[in-house]
Amino acid sequence: MSIFSSLFSRETEDDYELEAVQSTDGKNGQANSAPTGELCEGMRIDVTTPDGTPLLAGKITALTSTTLTLERLPGGLAFKVCSREAAVCASGYDKKMVPISLRATVQESTRTLLKLKNVQVETHAENREAFRLPLSVPVSLYRWEDEHYKTPEECLLVDISTGGACVQTEYIHSEDEVLRIRLKLDDYTPLNFVGQIVRCIEHEPGQFRYGFLFAQLTEEEITSLNKILFNMQTGVKRTHMRTEIGHW
Repeated sequence: MSIFSSLFSRETEDDYELEAVQSTDGKNGQANSAPTGELCEGMRIDVTTPDGTPLLAGKITALTSTTLTLERLPGGLAFKVCSREAAVCASGYDKKMVPISLRATVQESTRTLLKLKNVQVETHAENREAFRLPLSVPVSLYRWEDEHYKTPEECLLVDISTGGACVQTEYIHSEDEVLRIRLKLDDYTPLNFVGQIVRCIEHEPGQFRYGFLFAQLTEEEITSLNKILFNMQTGVKRTHMRTEIGHW
């Protein structure tokens, strides 16, 4: 077995897809739904139109079984005022990194507050176990043999989880190629990973997206990365949560 093979679990390659994949019940072919997160005060919620156009992001300050009140995030600017009775969608992640999706109707909308009524939880077929955070930040790829990170290939981070990442670049790579990736998330210590390309698509002319599977992380590393991703998703920046792990 080569050193590359020993770094990666081939059984988990299919867990890191560039697109969502439905899981099905072998008996009847019905899609299985992922568990739904739990709403709580202080949770960040992103609100969009039904067709996915972003409207605003706020934090929950009050909730009942059918209503939800959002106010601005710390440091957030004024909300966009929504039409009363407008249908909207909302989404977020709870403290256990479980995603939650909602449909609701606007009851009250001001520059500092949004109150939703007729709140209904949606479930989606999903087979990913890891929390995945969508981002748009620069990262650098390096060849496997570039152990001192001297020749960076600048690219864009599309999303990341404890299992891997999706990156976009103009450079061409082959499936199964082993690379190094270095990324800087907010004010946390730069992170270095060894990974392997397991998916590749041409996203647009001259731009390629790669599913990048990380070499297996320890439980401590997974916990630390999850904390970083959750803090970024909720807008929390606490100096005592910064990681000092460095090379993974």
